[in-house]
Amino acid sequence: MKTIRLLYPDHVSGGLDAYYFGANLLQYILPSNERQPVVKVDIMPPDGKEKAVTNGIYAEEEVLSGIKDAQRKIAAEDPDKIITVGGNCIVSLAPFDYLHGKYEKVGIIWIDAHPDVSTVDDGYPNAHAMVLGSLLGRGAEQLTKAMKNPMFKPNEILYIGLQPLHDHQEKYLNETGVKYKVQDKAFVTDPEIKAFIGRFDHILIHLDIDVLDERLFHSTYFANTELVGDGSGGGKMTIEKLSEILCLITENTDVVGFTIAEYLPFDEYKLHKMFAKIKMFTD
Repeated sequence: MKTIRLLYPDHVSGGLDAYYFGANLLQYILPSNERQPVVKVDIMPPDGKEKAVTNGIYAEEEVLSGIKDAQRKIAAEDPDKIITVGGNCIVSLAPFDYLHGKYEKVGIIWIDAHPDVSTVDDGYPNAHAMVLGSLLGRGAEQLTKAMKNPMFKPNEILYIGLQPLHDHQEKYLNETGVKYKVQDKAFVTDPEIKAFIGRFDHILIHLDIDVLDERLFHSTYFANTELVGDGSGGGKMTIEKLSEILCLITENTDVVGFTIAEYLPFDEYKLHKMFAKIKMFTD
């Protein structure tokens, strides 16, 4: 079995330069494993310039270019399993699509405070909020068209950590038939998770770091009070609970795809930018 680590530091899909830094730092936080080669998606580093919104997507050309390069790199490697090191949530589109073509009976566990089913008509142009909707075939047409394999079905999705929804998100999920539970009071139970994974031979995990409570874990979007995003709030999960859930899943099923997205180490990024101004480090 061949496992690769797909380093995919997309930042434009979230409109925040720190995603690029976070992904590149995250690769060193994960346990080292010489048996899992790192394959890097070509993403242009942040340049500080504002991008245009085209066809409802901010920096559309750059977003699609990253997806296509990820697809090329994955196809060339032909892995059996993919650990995707992001970047923002868009990084799940290419590997999940590939793995859906490789395996039958595949389910997605989306561990996230948000449903990621926005569309180009909802007024928020950052593609990271559209990724799961696009995998389902109703997010952004240009993202779905980039896929090479069948779309996922509504009954192949389990949300963990989901927080209160915007009206358009609730409408999308209800119309498409995705079952969900808002988990601001209690998370899905272990029996519910086991019942879901029991229906599939293989599982894909998408982990958005903002499922964690920003008061307890600070390298997440909502720990930065200057950011507002689309008006959503942060997650409610402790890292201990997240660890418990991930162990439950990985010990009871065959996980073939695992994305870590939206890691935003703001303090470390500030240090990086400070040192970058000092000539001794750059000359």
